[in-house]
Amino acid sequence: MGLRFLGTTSEGGNCPTLYEIEETGEIVAQGERVTDPKHLAQLKDVKDSETFVVLPRELLIRFAPREARMPELIPFEEASHLFTAFEHTAWRLETQRGYASDRQSPRFERFLRGEPIGAYDPESPWHVSVREQTRQGKRFERVRLVDDPPTEGQRFLLAGGLGNVEAGEDIRNMYRADAVRLGLPDDDFWLFDSRVIMKFVIDGEGVTLGVELVEDPAEVLRACQVRDLAWHYAVPTAEFQKQVRSHE
Repeated sequence: MGLRFLGTTSEGGNCPTLYEIEETGEIVAQGERVTDPKHLAQLKDVKDSETFVVLPRELLIRFAPREARMPELIPFEEASHLFTAFEHTAWRLETQRGYASDRQSPRFERFLRGEPIGAYDPESPWHVSVREQTRQGKRFERVRLVDDPPTEGQRFLLAGGLGNVEAGEDIRNMYRADAVRLGLPDDDFWLFDSRVIMKFVIDGEGVTLGVELVEDPAEVLRACQVRDLAWHYAVPTAEFQKQVRSHE
């Protein structure tokens, strides 16, 4: 079973920290072990397999899920209305090493042939939509995690990134090692108006199996904190492209 990082109130990724078991929604807590003999003597019905850790109340308030209900997995198309219905901000964290939808795009074949794909395309439905939304004062922003060296899928996104920027997106990039150092999660999601999370469920081949829409306040708060941390350290696309080329 996989663990999903929920959050920590410590600096530098140290304990205390909360995780969620993805398949069950149960919480895993990391903290300093209880060693005070007086406290241990007051614990009741303790099994040999159990241990106890100390957690600050703030950690539980900020990051522990408030609902036992697991989000429903729905097709991406059923949630696509959010890309025009949002009022202020649409923010994305992209964590995959490659997306099947990109590999199926005609632009990907052009990329493999070495043809330029980075220009703004006024006929692209996505570019048209972004341009229209940003004209209304809305913001599209992304942070993309990039391996060192970048994977083929990541190089494709970097090559086409400036076209999206010209359409109106603010796309920034960060090396995965830096994201790990900062304690960013592996979640791949959109955050709309700091209120609704569209979380992608993606298999090992980069195929999107569906999305989950989450409005739980604790989950949304965590996503906002991830956004603020990632945005502070991420590098604008044009500058990041120069960094990557200098490492080749």
